[in-house]
Amino acid sequence: MLRAAWPEVTGNLASTRQSAVVFLDGVDQESDIAGRRNCAAKWTSIGDAHCLFADLSVQRGTLDEAAHAWLCALTAFEVARRLSDEDDPQRAGLVAKLEACVEGFGSLDQRVERVKITLYDQGELSAYYVPARTSGSCVPAIVCISREEETAGILLGRLLPLITGRNMAVLVVSYDDISNHWLGPSEILLSYCLDHLSTLPEIDASRMAIYGEGLSAALATNFAAADGRVSAAICDGGLWSWTRTRSSIEWMTRTAVIPDAGLSSTQRLRLARKLRCPILVVAGERSIFNASEAIKLEADCAWASIDLELLIPQTPEGAFDNFITCDEAVFEWLERKLDHAPAS
Repeated sequence: MLRAAWPEVTGNLASTRQSAVVFLDGVDQESDIAGRRNCAAKWTSIGDAHCLFADLSVQRGTLDEAAHAWLCALTAFEVARRLSDEDDPQRAGLVAKLEACVEGFGSLDQRVERVKITLYDQGELSAYYVPARTSGSCVPAIVCISREEETAGILLGRLLPLITGRNMAVLVVSYDDISNHWLGPSEILLSYCLDHLSTLPEIDASRMAIYGEGLSAALATNFAAADGRVSAAICDGGLWSWTRTRSSIEWMTRTAVIPDAGLSSTQRLRLARKLRCPILVVAGERSIFNASEAIKLEADCAWASIDLELLIPQTPEGAFDNFITCDEAVFEWLERKLDHAPAS
C-alpha cells in the first residue's frame, strides 16, 4: 500500500525532508512495481521543479535560494532512486539528475570542491570535499565511504542536505576507489585521506572520523583499528569479519557451527578491542550482517567497557529504509562524540 505525502515546491528544506520521512514510513516494500514506479515519477517531478527554481534563483542572483532548492531536489531524487528498481528506465536518468544537482550546488561559492589526493607521487585519489559552514579553524572532519554499489557522487547527494550548515567538514570517497586500488590495502588509501585533511588549516587533526555502511563499514573498522588518528567510527565493529569467518567454517565442514558462548564472544570482540575510539554500529536495512549479531556485540562490548553504541532504525514493518531519520541519528552521534573529543 502506498500512502503518499507530497511536499509543496516551496524551497523549504525542512518541510521537504519531513514529507519524505512520512512518505517512506508509509511505503510498503511489497507494493506493486507499477505503483512504486508511479511514485518514483512523482518524486522525480518534484525534484525537477526544485531544479527549475534553483536555475531561476541563480539567474536572479539569489544564491541562497538556489542552494536550498538544489538540496530539496537532492532529497526528492534520492527518494525516487530508492523507489525505482533495477529495470526501471528512469533509474539511470535519476543518477544523472543527482550528480547534476551536486554540481549545481557545488558551483555556488565553492560549497563543494572536487579534490585530488596525492598518493606520495604514486597517483591520485579523487574525492569530494565539503567545507564546514564557518570559515574558522579547528573544525572536525569526517571521511565518508560510499556503499559498494554506489558512487561517491550518489552518497554526497544523499548527505548534502544533512551536512550543509553543520560545523564539520566532510570528505567523500568511492568504495571502488578505496577497495580496488593497485597501491595496496584500503587502510593505506584512507590514511592518505587523513593526511590530506590534516594539511588543511581549518581542520582539527585531533577530531577526525570515518564513516562507512554496507561493505564500507568493514573497511572503516579495519582503518579505525590501524590508524590511531581516528576519533570516532561509524563501522561494523568487526561483525563482517566474524560472520565471514563463521560462514567459511560452516562451508568447509559442511555443518552448522554450534555456538560456544565464550568463544563467540571472544571472536566478536577481536577487532572491536583494537578500536581506540567511540564506535557506532548501524544495523538493519543498510547493514551486511544479522541485527541479532549486532545486539550480541553491543552486549559483549558493554561487558568489556568498549565504547560501542548500536543504532537500529525503527522502520515500520515492511516499509523502506528511512535514510533521512537514520542519517540524522548518525550525524548527531558524530557531532556529540567529536565535540567531546580533546581538541588540539
